[in-house]
Amino acid sequence: MDEVKVVVAHSERATLRVGDVFLKVDADQARIDVEVEAMSLAPVPTPEVLWRKPHVLATAALPGTTLGRLGGPSTASPAAWAAAGAAIRKLHDAPLPPWPGRAGRSIDELTKELADECELLVTNGVLPADLVTRNRQVAEAALRPWTLAFTHGDLQIAHVFVDGDEVTGIIDWSEAGQGDALYDLATFILGHEEHLDDVIAGYGTDIDLDVIRAWSSLRSLLAVRSLIEQGFDPFAPGCEVEMLRSRM
Repeated sequence: MDEVKVVVAHSERATLRVGDVFLKVDADQARIDVEVEAMSLAPVPTPEVLWRKPHVLATAALPGTTLGRLGGPSTASPAAWAAAGAAIRKLHDAPLPPWPGRAGRSIDELTKELADECELLVTNGVLPADLVTRNRQVAEAALRPWTLAFTHGDLQIAHVFVDGDEVTGIIDWSEAGQGDALYDLATFILGHEEHLDDVIAGYGTDIDLDVIRAWSSLRSLLAVRSLIEQGFDPFAPGCEVEMLRSRM
């Protein structure tokens, strides 16, 4: 008998695996609708949608294994990382979806959100002031005009599946939409910057490394408290806080 495996679970959503079927349960039906639409538009391999009902999406498992996970080593080859970079570039070059995404918040919105979150991190004693101040300075380089691209919005390496040196699929599209391509790249290499050259080999060289680093700092600053509230540990080795400390 197939077991029910909890892949991830928190107050907003949960993903379960039963055999070769993934069930995503989301309190926000709009995120499921976005996910299905984004997968239908994305020019890269995505899971097969088996069925969809209110608040639940069923998809087929992808062949292969994830490229890695945040906080853990990746055993994937340089060619696999380059293939992932090429797939990401193909997504970013695709026609825009007709809705804004997580990576598409306005500069004014991000600036206010960053300021508010940095204040909370310090006043609540979550992170030391010098660490927050330094990363806020780094993060400001991301707050500039950008050309909109088709972005995944939550492109963690655990969401990219490979078989050998081939990308077999990308999962979890609920945050997809119009946004800054470099946000996706920053999310993708978070905790694995040693593979950045391989990713660039597949993606192309016309990227600003300072902006990628800025997005890494900005994304991590905004994520720390939320991750703690959801039961995750951003202080674990290779995760968000370690990245923030590397900027000191």
